[in-house]
Amino acid sequence: MVLQSNSDAVPEVPLALVSNAYLNELTASLRARPIPWEGYQRASLITETELSYIKAIDKKTGEDLSRVVDKERDVYGELLINLLLKLVRVDTIQSILILIDDLLLDHEERAAYFLQMNRHDPTLPYAPLLKCLRSEDEFVPLQASKILTTLLCASPKPNTEAAEELFRWTTAQLQSKNPAAVDLAVQVVESVLRQRDVRIVYWNTPQAVDALIRILKIDAPNPQMQYQVIYCFWMLTFNEEIAEQLNRRYDMIPQLVEIAKSAIKEKVIRVTIATFRNLAEKAPEANVAAMAAVKMLQFCENLSTRKWSDNDILEDINYLKAELEENFQTLTTFEVYLAELQSGRLTWSPPHLSDQFWDKNWKELKKENYALLKTLARLLSTSSDSIVLSVAASDIGQYVKRDSSSKKFLQEIGVKQRIMELMSHPDQEVRYNSVNASWSLIGGKA
Repeated sequence: MVLQSNSDAVPEVPLALVSNAYLNELTASLRARPIPWEGYQRASLITETELSYIKAIDKKTGEDLSRVVDKERDVYGELLINLLLKLVRVDTIQSILILIDDLLLDHEERAAYFLQMNRHDPTLPYAPLLKCLRSEDEFVPLQASKILTTLLCASPKPNTEAAEELFRWTTAQLQSKNPAAVDLAVQVVESVLRQRDVRIVYWNTPQAVDALIRILKIDAPNPQMQYQVIYCFWMLTFNEEIAEQLNRRYDMIPQLVEIAKSAIKEKVIRVTIATFRNLAEKAPEANVAAMAAVKMLQFCENLSTRKWSDNDILEDINYLKAELEENFQTLTTFEVYLAELQSGRLTWSPPHLSDQFWDKNWKELKKENYALLKTLARLLSTSSDSIVLSVAASDIGQYVKRDSSSKKFLQEIGVKQRIMELMSHPDQEVRYNSVNASWSLIGGKA
């Protein structure tokens, strides 16, 4: 699959990517089971005409199915959706869904047989399939999600209400303890996100992005799952609004850098770099400073010396290098410092070590009711990283040297006490910087 990060059209992505061994096994176990279609006809639940159409395709696959379905075309799309609307027995619903999937398998163009129903009823063909997502049966929601994915991907104008309900379902599945359900849900998301109009729908679905991030942060996914989840973020970042908010809301840039640094598979690095390029292209003001704070330029320089099987990755790396080098000339030191502070990943970058920086920018920490000073205090209290503690203590000391009037405030929010505690920290650098900060807090000189 080729990544094209300079366009928000992704023609290389097939219409349906959902392929799940667990779902295939369930399908195989249900396929041969007989359904009493004649009984439904005798009970007047289906007509004689419907019965004849069903019997013509029942248990047929491959070319045998194609010969019947393609001759009748729209008839079968309408027939199968209407059956889902009329019939309620779980085993029958299972069989209808298997028939629909067989009809669409390797023939995404047949989605048009179903989508044409929308001309007469805007709720179709989606409503009965969305109802299937709410079934308590194990198979029905999984199979319905696969079919919905194909229909949404094939639609010239996807139904955003249907996409929203499908995304709510996938969000619940992403939190499942069943790895097969998680795998299928991720495949559904990455497939449907190929449609530009639904990306903002996913972004606004409650807990949807959080569920994806949880997989990366907590579940220690294998390289394939890493790739698929980051692929979802790559698709999302074609949207400028999402690209502008993603790192601010979820602190994604540092996390993706760490994943890329430790990645075993080239494709994981490729999709991560493509995501960075989107962030830099679509929303540079929101993201370039954050990239600078995690030393993205140095990382890209290291990557550019490696040999890659895919030339596109080198193109994206070189783009990022050029963008970062150019923007470094316009970024103020404080912007870089701010991005680093907000990320919570403090390092000994130049602003922390520069008296000139503190002389110029110390007042920024007082603004908005000491918002940035409170951030430093929070890092001192919550971080267990020795470098973060050392840098935060040093910054407190630098600030107090220039604003002794804030000592009382710092004592009230617990900074002075925390600095005293850190003076006995096992790490020598933490102790050193805490001692220096304490001198400033009690009125001496460092």
